[in-house]
Amino acid sequence: MTELATPADIAESAGAPTPAGGAVFAILPIRALRAARRGAPALARSRSLPLRRRIALALALGFAPAAAAAEPASLARGAELLAPFKSGLQAALVRGLAEGPAEALAACRQRAPEIARAHSRDGVRVGRASHRLRNPANAAPDWVRPILDAYLADASDRAPRAVSLAADRSGYAEPILAQPLCLGCHGEAVAPALASRIRELYPADRATGFRIGDLRGVFWVEFPAAR
Repeated sequence: MTELATPADIAESAGAPTPAGGAVFAILPIRALRAARRGAPALARSRSLPLRRRIALALALGFAPAAAAAEPASLARGAELLAPFKSGLQAALVRGLAEGPAEALAACRQRAPEIARAHSRDGVRVGRASHRLRNPANAAPDWVRPILDAYLADASDRAPRAVSLAADRSGYAEPILAQPLCLGCHGEAVAPALASRIRELYPADRATGFRIGDLRGVFWVEFPAAR
C-alpha cells in the first residue's frame, strides 16, 4: 500500500520552508488527490493501519478537497499565461536559427530575458529553468525544483503541474523536452566554434549532451490565485 503523506510531508517533499520561514506550498497532482479522497473513509477507519498512520491520513486528506477543486482552474490559467511567452520565445529562436546557431545562441541570451520580462506584469512572473543550466539567471525558483525532480524521477509522468503558493498565489510548470532544433546548441555534437563561444559566455555551462525527447527543463509561471 502506498504510504500517504502528512501536510508536513507534503511541504517537505515540495522543498517548502516551515511557516516561520516563509511560504509553504505543495505539489498537487489531481489524480493522486482524487484517489486519496475516494479511499479516505475506509483507510482512515482501518484498524490494520497504525494509529500514527491513520492520524497522518486524516490530516493529509484535510488538505485534499480544496486543492483538488482548485487545481483544474490553476492548470488552465497557468497554461494560458505561459502560451504567449512560449510562442514569443519560439519565434525568436526560429529567427535566430535561420541565420545560424550563433544567432540562436544570441537570441537565447538576449531576447529570451526580454520576452520573459514583457510577459511578467500584473502580478504574473514567467520563466524557464533546468536541472542542467547554461545561464545561471535561469535557476529554478524554490517551488519549481521539486517539480523538476519529479519529472526526472518518472519519465512516464510529464504532465503539467499546479502548485499552491503562499500569499494567495499559484504556480504552474510544464516540461521542456529537447527537440531537433535544440540540439545545435544543446546536443551531443555541438560545432567546435559554437562550443567555444558557449564556454566563453557560460564558463559553468552544463546544458549540452541532450538527445531528442530528453527533459531539457521547465517553463514556469507564478500568478495570483483565483478567488
